[in-house]
Amino acid sequence: MESVDGPRRFSITTPLLKPNDIANKSDQYGTVADPSELEAVLGQGETIITTTASQEAKLLLKYSVPLTITYLLQYSFSLVTIFVVGHIGTDELGAVSLATMTANITGYAVFEGLATSLDTLCAQAYGSGRKEQVGLHLQRMILLMLLVTIPIGAVWLCSGWILAALVPERELAMLAGSYLRILLASTPGYAIFEASKRFTQAQGLFNASLFVLVISTPLNIVFNYVFVFVLRWDLTGAALATVLSNSLLPVLLWVYVYFVCPRSLECWGGFTRAAFQNWSPMIHLAIPGIIMVEAEWLAFDILTFSSSYLSTAHLAAQSVVMTTCVVMFHIPFSVSVAVSTRLGNLIGAASLEAARIATRTYVLVFAVIGLVDAALIAGLHSVLPKAFSDDGVVVRIASGVMPVLAVFQLFDASTALVNSVLRGLGKQVVGGYVNLFVYYVVAVPLALFMCFGKPRLELRGLWIGCVVGSGGITLFEGLYCWLADWRKAVENAEGRERED
Repeated sequence: MESVDGPRRFSITTPLLKPNDIANKSDQYGTVADPSELEAVLGQGETIITTTASQEAKLLLKYSVPLTITYLLQYSFSLVTIFVVGHIGTDELGAVSLATMTANITGYAVFEGLATSLDTLCAQAYGSGRKEQVGLHLQRMILLMLLVTIPIGAVWLCSGWILAALVPERELAMLAGSYLRILLASTPGYAIFEASKRFTQAQGLFNASLFVLVISTPLNIVFNYVFVFVLRWDLTGAALATVLSNSLLPVLLWVYVYFVCPRSLECWGGFTRAAFQNWSPMIHLAIPGIIMVEAEWLAFDILTFSSSYLSTAHLAAQSVVMTTCVVMFHIPFSVSVAVSTRLGNLIGAASLEAARIATRTYVLVFAVIGLVDAALIAGLHSVLPKAFSDDGVVVRIASGVMPVLAVFQLFDASTALVNSVLRGLGKQVVGGYVNLFVYYVVAVPLALFMCFGKPRLELRGLWIGCVVGSGGITLFEGLYCWLADWRKAVENAEGRERED
């Protein structure tokens, strides 16, 4: 990223926010330059938006708090299912764990990766003042996700036979397959919600998804209780509860958009045939987005699977450590969503100086997040495992890994930051290549060597590999963000607008 001493004006021809639009968006875009200079600046193709580190920090806090709560509540869906199924039986718990891992890799990670393209497209479209394009991008993504659901559905319908060929317990595999066949009905709702969240987030409406989850989370608990314990539908009931809960998500978001915050409809131009055209920019960003997400999720699943070769106690300890890691990750990840939206807005508005000031602020913010998370885990390293297990061996193993996990939090936070900057710039392809290289050439092989090789560090060795992997991603992606020509991102955004 270039360093600059003051605002610059670039000869980039791009439709920008009208003066009135900018004046009405001071909360989201910062403070515009002196009004007497505004027309001349717009004529030269760059909006000068002045901001400070303090303003960016306050704005990030405003965005991040509802996002963090939202993602934690959404993650609670899986925790509730595990808790409920655990009271049905051991076989059912194992089947759901196997099915959940399969669903994450073959389905949910794909939807998450696809949706990362909207972090760029919707945010930049809104920042440029072409608000109806936000809704157009949403329509295209929903159509693409529904299309992708077809091959995902084919895999899930055949998952019983596929898993039976991969795991030794055939009955467990077939039970997991039965669960996935029912869970398939939840994928349209999940996919549409993941895409629609970007529609509201691009407008700075981060309370929208919080509104949805505050209502749907207790309903999910009720559905699980009624279907599993009252109607005694067992595993089928747990799957149906998830189907119903995920299907409600886009409906509740529609309620918010139309009735709670109708002003967001300024970004909705209605259904249009244009949604079936010009998918190239979206797919160009979506494919590396899928690679970014899949590479990370699969790498951690490989390490979890590998821990089963140590002992059952090590596998249980890995589950404890991994659950702690996922919960803590929701903090930097939620903040990173706000970062990618903010940077996308500023890139779309061609305000590069404000984007640079904002990014410098984010570096400090994520450093603080990483340090706080690390200190929390290190301080509670012997307490946290006891919240998950009463087995003394499991607690001892997990407690020994917690200090390594604390170090991992530092790099996990920085990785979340650089990934969000890449999404804001529309450079998911860089993240895809880096993730593939670092995880599968460096991190996973190193983790397996440290675990099973001569050092024989067991579970700690696996997580040392994760630390090195996250550090490598931060280094490579951070260098790219620093050295990249950010003006090119503005030109790319402007080029996508011209195509529409």
